Amino acid sequence: MADWREEFREGFKKLVDSAVVSGARQADVFQAAVEEIERLRVENDRDPDPADDESEAEIEEPANDWPAARP
Repeated sequence: MADWREEFREGFKKLVDSAVVSGARQADVFQAAVEEIERLRVENDRDPDPADDESEAEIEEPANDWPAARP
């Protein structure tokens, strides 16, 4: 398996290239990436595992109102 950093690097390069081809300036794309990373860092500091939030929600029972479920 490839190193995750290499996969990340390639994906990031494609993202930057796509934005530049669409008309953005490369410096603006880099600045937006830095800002987004900082936003994610702050968000992670507030809630390090957002997946836990979903598990706290009330689980609804499935409905048995489909025709084959009736006796």
